[in-house]
Amino acid sequence: MIKKLVIVLLAAFALQAQAQEGTASPYSFYGIGSLKFKGTVENRSMGGLSIYNDSIHVNLRNPAGYAGNNIKFYNNESRPVKFAIGGSYSNINLKSDAGSEKANTTTFDYLALSVPMGKFGLGFGLLPYTSVGYKLESQNANNDVTNRYKGEGGVNKAFLGLGYQITEELSIGVEASYNFGNVKNSSIAFLYDDEGNLVQYQSRENNRSDLSGLNFNFGLSYKTMLNDKLELMSGLTYAPESNLTSNNTRSFSTILVEPISGAEFVINTIDADLEANNLKTTELSLPSRFSLGVGIGQPRKWFAGVEYTTQNTSKFSNPIFSIDNATFVNASSVSLGGFYIPDYNAFTGYWKRVVYRAGMHFENTGLEINNETINEFGMSFGVGLPVGGLFSNGNIGFEFGKRGTTNQNLIQENFINLQIGLSLNDRWFQKRKYN
Repeated sequence: MIKKLVIVLLAAFALQAQAQEGTASPYSFYGIGSLKFKGTVENRSMGGLSIYNDSIHVNLRNPAGYAGNNIKFYNNESRPVKFAIGGSYSNINLKSDAGSEKANTTTFDYLALSVPMGKFGLGFGLLPYTSVGYKLESQNANNDVTNRYKGEGGVNKAFLGLGYQITEELSIGVEASYNFGNVKNSSIAFLYDDEGNLVQYQSRENNRSDLSGLNFNFGLSYKTMLNDKLELMSGLTYAPESNLTSNNTRSFSTILVEPISGAEFVINTIDADLEANNLKTTELSLPSRFSLGVGIGQPRKWFAGVEYTTQNTSKFSNPIFSIDNATFVNASSVSLGGFYIPDYNAFTGYWKRVVYRAGMHFENTGLEINNETINEFGMSFGVGLPVGGLFSNGNIGFEFGKRGTTNQNLIQENFINLQIGLSLNDRWFQKRKYN
């Protein structure tokens, strides 16, 4: 067990050391950033499907998954303690009517632990909730830069969940999350003289918002055997509306911009009085979220399902983040996916025990810019590779798709994502037996 914990901690350290900005999407300019997928590599490899629960994988999207049936290998006395860690690499091609650019990011995605406690199950961990990372410029007819926008940061989520098995088929769960982080952005309006030369000094607006608050997620999981081979599995989650407290600062700097490198040197800075406009501390409304899914399969052989999620993002509000040409509408997504295992109990033939996953998702992100809805489509594939001791596996996922559009001078993102995760299992609690 100690060796597995060391592996987890080393992997977490390596992922965090490599992680820079969690996104390179220009759409992270809006609100508090791009919403990160809350789920494991296994979920993402099945198009984001989260309704499948078993005894050896952590389900980060439905807290009812922390509970479950004991397994025969442990004499029906317990379930394994489950560790999960994951990260991803993204390569993005940003395309507009004016041209294209490429960007890439490496991010830490989640670290979680699930502990069985009889009919209860406890889960806790850490993962990013939103990410901000953009560098945007606009130009005039002479191809001179007129505006430059930069942003970084995001919101993280530390969560604690509890699941309870009501019957052999039905489990419920609740999860509490503490959200924390900050969002920083700056903007420069470049000035030129009558001859088109850049003036010596420019003005830069600097903003920072420190965010914190609690939210909850409730889950239900139901599964039953339809006959000797087929199993029906369904899941439901609901996260009620909640608030984040945003402590805001704003300042204006006189800067000198180096023409060749674009480096910015601050000459002086003046702090803005946000209290005069009641913007020093604001409340940001996080919208409610509801998901429902159902699937069918043969245990330890194959599974296929569909899941629908809706989020009341039209309720998102915070005066400090308001932008004239952007509005939020209700978001929705549909995920389809599943897995296949050639022979779960094979003693020979490594690839027979590998889990093969695939899926796709369609999403309305809830963001409208210049009356254009920002949609996303993606297809995913993945494998679960048995590693180390019993029930442990390494998971690799591959996803490609697109987000946004080039209409109305907007940007279309064509992305390729590579996800890598570990799902490690061990037994902590054993009943003593005497002959």
